[in-house]
Amino acid sequence: MSRRGFAAAVLGGTAAVVLGGCSSGAAEPSSPSARETGNGGVDEEEALARAYTFLDRRVDEAAGGARQGLPRSYTGGWMERHHSTVAFTYDVALTVIAYCARGSEADLRRAAALAGTLLALQEGDAAGDGRIRQSYASGKVTAAGGLPAVAAADSFTGAQAWTGLALLHVHRATGGAPYLAGALRLAAWIQDHTASATGTPGYTGGLPASGPSLTWKSTEHNIDVAAFFRRLADVGGDRAWADRSAVATGFLDALWDAEGSAFWTGTGTDGASVNRSPVPEDPQSWSFLATGDVRHAGSLDWALDHLAAEDGGFSGVSVSDADTSKVWFEGTAHMAAALRRRGGDGDGERADRLLATLRAAQADAPNADGYGIVAASSDGLRTGDGDTLYASLHTGTTAWFALAGLGADPFLLDA
Repeated sequence: MSRRGFAAAVLGGTAAVVLGGCSSGAAEPSSPSARETGNGGVDEEEALARAYTFLDRRVDEAAGGARQGLPRSYTGGWMERHHSTVAFTYDVALTVIAYCARGSEADLRRAAALAGTLLALQEGDAAGDGRIRQSYASGKVTAAGGLPAVAAADSFTGAQAWTGLALLHVHRATGGAPYLAGALRLAAWIQDHTASATGTPGYTGGLPASGPSLTWKSTEHNIDVAAFFRRLADVGGDRAWADRSAVATGFLDALWDAEGSAFWTGTGTDGASVNRSPVPEDPQSWSFLATGDVRHAGSLDWALDHLAAEDGGFSGVSVSDADTSKVWFEGTAHMAAALRRRGGDGDGERADRLLATLRAAQADAPNADGYGIVAASSDGLRTGDGDTLYASLHTGTTAWFALAGLGADPFLLDA
């Protein structure tokens, strides 16, 4: 199951926008020249600055109303033509974390504004139980006291955990008590609604917009929960969250394929039978970023070997082994960040090559604007779980590129 719920959240219409809602006042990086656009020709510092400029533009066009709105996740290309105005919660959370990682005054102002909107959405949710939804309408909020409308009402576990991590990052950066309180409510929701001892103990997929609770367990979601609960224990000092984090970590151990040195996808609906297809990239890289467990460090090598992709002059990794015909730039950034954290022989050079690919994509990928990073090297990348990715500029991919470029780990609060 996709953490984004992509297909269900493509809305008609266009978002209302206001440019420059919370400008830092600093000069923006210059537009790329023809000389600079070959092979990611801008230097690392300039490319990173441009990535943040892209995020600033997306956030600021949703500002200026009665409340900070949410930035649209995708612009340009197929997604632009099909009028996607969706802000996926995962992408918003990543943007918040990327701002906290760089940490300028303007960055933290934007991070706090977005986090404030997420808290308001949590507080104003119709269920009233502390959850967040999978996606919302992007754009500025014009009505006094208004909130972004729900786009996809699913409450999947990964979105709760990533939102909680984002709130903890803002709490660490600003000391704001409401952010910690919101993170605790999200954690309680995960524990109350998704903790399962059936089959392999761990955390299930969450609640769909309608119908019964999901009973399958995702390796990716359990990585998210393990990191979120561990950081919550670190911040709040409540040992119970560390114990619950250990349950999610135990699930990872159970889903580890020692022979292949990779993580399986998750379980079936019985919570026990192993789902072996497709095998996605993100559990391979996120597992090490979240835990630093050297026993499972070989998952990075598995991903580099089995998910390698080349397309249009770009080289990186794909989403899963279901389709390796195109490069997934977000996953390529995951791998760069994870290799930098692992720091083994040759890992720095491998990470540098992946980051060079991302800088080249920033300049030369289809629909590139010289600032953001598109999701895929060309249209039509199948994820293996029913979604398709396109060469459209993406806040989530750009935020991951920023994090990898900074050497930051979104699952940690001290990076």
